[in-house]
This record gives sequence, C-alpha cells and structure tokens, in this order.
Amino acid sequence: MQLENSVALVTGANRGLGRHFAAQLVRRGAKVYAAARRPETIDLPGVIPVRLDITDPESVAQAAKTAEDATLVINNAGTSLGADLLTGDLDEIRQEMETHYFGTLAVTRAFVPVLEGNGGGAVLNVLSVLSWLHPGPFGAYGAAKAAEWAQSNALRDLLAPRGIAVTALHVGFMDTDMAAGVPAEQKIDPALVATLALDGVAAGRPEILADDISRSVKAGLATALQS
Repeated sequence: MQLENSVALVTGANRGLGRHFAAQLVRRGAKVYAAARRPETIDLPGVIPVRLDITDPESVAQAAKTAEDATLVINNAGTSLGADLLTGDLDEIRQEMETHYFGTLAVTRAFVPVLEGNGGGAVLNVLSVLSWLHPGPFGAYGAAKAAEWAQSNALRDLLAPRGIAVTALHVGFMDTDMAAGVPAEQKIDPALVATLALDGVAAGRPEILADDISRSVKAGLATALQS
C-alpha cells in the first residue's frame, strides 16, 4: 500500500518500537493516530494522541470511532511478564493471552469496517521469533505470540477478499525497555526494525523477518525436535 497520505493507527506508540513506527510514518507523509493507555506520555510532534487500552472493549470501540479515517493499523502494543507455564501466576499467563491474542484481535475486528469503508488498507501485527521458538522460562509470552501468529495467518485469508492485507513482523531482541536486561550485542535497533516493517507493508509482503535469529528459526521449523 502507499504509505504517503495513508492514515495509520499505531498501538503502544508512546515508547519503543511503536514510537519509531509513529515517527517514521509521519516522516513518510502519513497521518498518525498514536495510541497508548496513557496518551499524555506521547511526546512525538505531528501525531494525534489517542487513549487506547487494547484489553478494554469500550476503549477499543472509541478508538475506532476516533480514527474513523484509518487505512493502516499497526498492532504493536504488548506485555512481557516473564511467566512460565508450569509455575507462573495463572493471572499473568492469562494477561499475556488477553493482550497479545485477544487484544490484537479486538483492535483488528473493530477496525476492519473502518479500513473496508475507506477503500481497503493493511494490518501489521508485531509478533516475535518466540512465535516459533518456545523456551520454558518464556512459555506464556511464547504461547501468546504463537496464537497471534495463527491469528494473523487466518485473518490474512479472511481479509484479502475485502481489500485488507495482513503482514506479520517477526523479530528477536530489540534495544527497548522490554529487553533492557539483554546484552547489547544481541539486540537490533528498533528504528531499523520499523523501517524494514514499513517497507514490507508498502510492498504488500505477508511476513517480515527482521533479523538473523528470526530467519534462522523460521528456516529450521521443518527440522525434527531434539530430545
């Protein structure tokens, strides 16, 4: 899709990758609704702050009314609570799924009529290499991201006839607050990830693998599990 003169809603736009998405879209000539649970924390010039909690149905519905001219939705908002599936707090495990799966789905469902009414558009879901790689300590997050990957694939099939493309972004560690404890050499610049993802959306690509670890893990999905 053409990003210049597009109208984008970016969730989780107050920091990290979401902030880079919003800033780069403004530079590319888009109108940007920058969404966050606390819109007062959004300090980017040229954007329209929007209050949005993706786990709150009323908040999602209001955001769809506010951004009624949207042609692009970037589902970036997320959490990482560090719960494992065996000993982790069940409420935290549920929260991961409520945010990454049900929250993303709620936003997409709310905005499909908006995008379709505006002549079509695109949805970009920010996923993770942990959609496919599931180390035990990150079981809740990995399960939620795997579910979000399945959601992205199913919605791509359903929305294509309605003129709405769905792109899934996979990436490992980025230099953001969420990965503050990860060594710097293992992290990729989120500004670069945003550039790669937006270029992929513009080109209509269904999937973007933003770093070497994502490309390696995706390539190895067909290999046998090791005992």
